[in-house]
Amino acid sequence: MNTALEVKAALVTQNEHLLDRFKRKHNIVELVKQRCAAVDTLLDSAWKQCGLCQDSIALVAVGGFGRGILHPYSDVDLLFLVEAEPNEDTREKLSQFIAYLWDVGLEIGHSVRTISESIELGKNDITIATAQLESRIIIGSDELYSSLKSRLRQDSFWPSNDFFLAKKAEQKERHEKSSAFDLEPNLKSCPGGLRDLQTITWVAIRHFKASHIEELVNHGFLLQEELDELIECRNFLWDLRFALHIISGRDENRLLFDLQREVASLMGYEDATQLAVEQMMRQYYQTVRRVMELNQMLLQLFYRATLGRNKSLEIRPINERYQRKGKFIESIGNTDFSKPEQILELFLTTLRYPSIKGIYSLTLRKLRTARRKLTEPMMHNEECRKLFMEILRHPRGISALSLMHKHKILSYYLPAWHNIEGQMQFDLFHAYTVDEHTHRLLVRIDRFFQAEHKDNYPLASIVARQLPKRGLLVLAAIFHDIAKGRGGDHSELGAVDAIDFCKLHNLNNHDGRLVAWLVQNHLIMSMVAQRRDISDPEVVAEFAGTVRDSDRLNYLYCLTVADIAATNEGLWNSWKDSLLKDLYFSSQRTLARGKEKPIDIRARVREHQAKAKKELIKVGFVESDIDKLWQNFNADYFLRHDPNQVIWHTGAIIKHNSEEPLVLLSKQMSRGGTEVFVYCKNRPRLFANIMAVMDNKNVDVNDANIMTSKNDFALDTFIILEQNGKTLTSSSRIQSLQKAIVKSLSKESKKLPKFRKISRKMRPFKVKTRVTFLPSNRNGTTMVELITLDSPGLLAKVGDIFYQCGATLVGAKISTIGERAEDFFRLRTNCGQSLNQEQKAALKSALIEKLNSK
Repeated sequence: MNTALEVKAALVTQNEHLLDRFKRKHNIVELVKQRCAAVDTLLDSAWKQCGLCQDSIALVAVGGFGRGILHPYSDVDLLFLVEAEPNEDTREKLSQFIAYLWDVGLEIGHSVRTISESIELGKNDITIATAQLESRIIIGSDELYSSLKSRLRQDSFWPSNDFFLAKKAEQKERHEKSSAFDLEPNLKSCPGGLRDLQTITWVAIRHFKASHIEELVNHGFLLQEELDELIECRNFLWDLRFALHIISGRDENRLLFDLQREVASLMGYEDATQLAVEQMMRQYYQTVRRVMELNQMLLQLFYRATLGRNKSLEIRPINERYQRKGKFIESIGNTDFSKPEQILELFLTTLRYPSIKGIYSLTLRKLRTARRKLTEPMMHNEECRKLFMEILRHPRGISALSLMHKHKILSYYLPAWHNIEGQMQFDLFHAYTVDEHTHRLLVRIDRFFQAEHKDNYPLASIVARQLPKRGLLVLAAIFHDIAKGRGGDHSELGAVDAIDFCKLHNLNNHDGRLVAWLVQNHLIMSMVAQRRDISDPEVVAEFAGTVRDSDRLNYLYCLTVADIAATNEGLWNSWKDSLLKDLYFSSQRTLARGKEKPIDIRARVREHQAKAKKELIKVGFVESDIDKLWQNFNADYFLRHDPNQVIWHTGAIIKHNSEEPLVLLSKQMSRGGTEVFVYCKNRPRLFANIMAVMDNKNVDVNDANIMTSKNDFALDTFIILEQNGKTLTSSSRIQSLQKAIVKSLSKESKKLPKFRKISRKMRPFKVKTRVTFLPSNRNGTTMVELITLDSPGLLAKVGDIFYQCGATLVGAKISTIGERAEDFFRLRTNCGQSLNQEQKAALKSALIEKLNSK
């Protein structure tokens, strides 16, 4: 027998040959079969040399290996089929055989079973049954293996009806654990992945007793073009999996961030307008969407053709062209969608029956055929435009648009939609492809009008019902990201597309301009709310001036909420909800008041003081104590804190009556998050030390209001959230954080603590540090925007750099956009002035040097 080292080296060499052929674009089917054949030869040789050639045992390949394919690092699943319980000599030889396979570097999965045991285990476990149905003999007793195959083919061993239902339930359970649009998809188990393709094959082959999927065309189960599409999708996924194995050096099926760039390069993608990795992932997402549609259609066809259950679906006539079959719509008569308007009529018809959730398989097959025959965009057809506008204006129109997206009809109607299908952005912020994000945005808008979702979006549910024409909001949603990936400002380009679309569809000038304005400005409300100081009347007045009227404000608010909520699952939280509400109501008041009646700032300060003092006296505080404390507070404090905050802070400080640090954490949600108030003698590195504690406690800081009293005490307020976007609710968690901050402030430390290492997900991302100084609307301060990698301890490091550069922090807005930190800081010098040009240059240089991601 060749030594394990020799054989291991030979397998490595064979993988190198396969890799070379892969790079030269050889057919992936040939490559995975060659890898399988090489392992077969190895197994055959080792079997013989271990003395296992005997009539009472057979070496059987099962699972993927049983299909005669093998990726570079896939498991080699084996069944040692025995006539009876093996004796001690045979067990010893099998142990030597398995040990040898491990030594040569193969990942082995194995079992030793008799025919009876195989049948019994297979009957009780659909996974084992499936692996055995895909088996083939490598070496050993043909008679023994033939007996097993004969038993497996019997109807008593997983009747095709039961097998179908079990595999369908298995698929449903698998789909519930992941999404087709995961940022790090599993090529095997995600919806639309290899398992979905295999499920089609398994259930059909089980019923027809076929050996290969190609035979299903002859059985009339598959059309030739459907078979071609299945094979095309499978081969692309195989290409991806092959490259993934080579890059990772293991049996890896997850397209992890830290592998995606290298996989894309090996696949032959190159950076252009889009990054190579984005091109690869786009093709992946387009492929899984195709697989999902095929899987749905073919499994339903199988259900109909082989299980005879179609009669159990209730049939209700709709008109001469359609009927409702259960929860599906089905075409009848000679409706073949040869006219494009018939396609849109199908989707418009679904809106009249809320119980319809999908398209019946035979109708979907017709639709797919008609779709391929379209020679120009459907929106160029006048009848199609009329039907599309009917869908758009219908109260339930979004459900039809959702179904049109699912079956690619939106792409055939609107060419620009085709350009964003499957398009992803290689970052941690955008959890979905552009088309899927827009689809989810539309679904969120739909929820604004549904009573069961009003608690999730209370203000949006009210505002949405006040919109004059909800269809305009839907159009703005469709176009808001439609120009992504073209280069240039997608908001500007999308606005041009929107106005052209509105003109083509005969919308009046006012409506067309409104849609275009919403597309062009769809980011402005979230940017102002999250990055500007919206307690500043001038900031609100500037935003209100951009919006101009209450109708625009209402449309923009609804679009903004839906956009944030649809970007990724964890992005919409109580903090963002609170910010947008505050900006909405402040802007509403400003618009109602008009520019000629600006807010009287001094009046607002007096109002807050009066309300707070009244309540403090009511609960027993002495007015002279209040006045004594407040005489050290600047007017800015009362402007930027509401009366409830002033009451909370003032009462606690008076009771504290000490120069020791006072740290308060609200036990109830404040402004959408947990509020932290720090009152202590001001000192260097105060902000940096507090941020270090927050980071080490895995707390996200969203807002910082940094103030210093006239007697040099810090009056710092922070809004914090857990990393999942929730408020801190556990009393022990709050107490632990409170104690940690107090401890940090009670000792002098000139060094920052060590921070945790950057996470695996973050490692592939490089964010070049950018520092921009912006105009400040407050005298004596400097506004700076910092964009950099969101690394552990970032805010503490930034605070320390400010200190070293002689800058004092006045306020901060903290935004994390995936892997990017986009933070705004308001600074002044230690002398209370804005930074001069020399100081700005020194600060910029220090930030870039110390923060640039490597």
